Amino acid sequence: MLDLMLTPLIAALVILAINAYFGLHVIKREVIFVDLAFAQIAVLGATTAMLLGTDPGEPASYLYTFLFTLLGSVIFSLTRLEKSRVPQEAIIGITYVVASAAVILLSSFTAEGAEHVEETLTGSLLWITWPTVVKITIAYVIIGLFHYLLRGKMLDITFRPERVKGLRLWDFIFYLTFGIAITFSVTHAGVLLIFSTLVIPATIAFFFTANFGKALLIAWGTGAVATVLGLLTSFQWDLATGPVLVCSYGLVLILAGVVRRFQRVKEREGEEVVAGIN
Repeated sequence: MLDLMLTPLIAALVILAINAYFGLHVIKREVIFVDLAFAQIAVLGATTAMLLGTDPGEPASYLYTFLFTLLGSVIFSLTRLEKSRVPQEAIIGITYVVASAAVILLSSFTAEGAEHVEETLTGSLLWITWPTVVKITIAYVIIGLFHYLLRGKMLDITFRPERVKGLRLWDFIFYLTFGIAITFSVTHAGVLLIFSTLVIPATIAFFFTANFGKALLIAWGTGAVATVLGLLTSFQWDLATGPVLVCSYGLVLILAGVVRRFQRVKEREGEEVVAGIN
């Protein structure tokens, strides 16, 4: 069983490594569903490529996916700064709905349309190959190195945007690298798992700390636990890998919430004792 699990396990952990980082930015920006919209836009690109006769994993498929996420980067970087009574979250939601409808519509023109739509949601992580894992890893290392070298600027555009000159351009760069990351993983992991690895570990991390570095470590740790637990459950009970992983992330979130609740109770009790002594 370990031999069969190893490839999807490494792939899931690699995807988690970059998504947890982007998820912290997404949570702090309060654009929670931008990752769902981005993932669906990427799927729309892959679906368009499939309709034109390109198989998933081919360079042309990645190119179409990238071009669609490039469009998403432009949309999200521009709408963040617009002064409007319509919040950016509304634009994000509309983008997601339209992209989802377009995927369903385009899929209906293919013989495997229904299967394709299901796969876009749940992914096919179980069947991922080592060459694909290596390809994703290389892309993510490059993206991670880029963000590390520019970490001051990347943190500023999320946490201190008022300090950044040329914010619109830097925001576009952020979303572009975010879109490239999703381009390499969404067809394998699926929209639901991409959303889970982006938002749930970051949410757990911010339960316990506001420090970005510590939050990233917590996100990686809890995400790794959820990944291992989900894959073990999937293989042990012969269940669909993608949905089980998503449920595993949800379970870890619930457990973290319970732990944080107990911590808060103890903190209040400690404050009451100190107040009583004083």
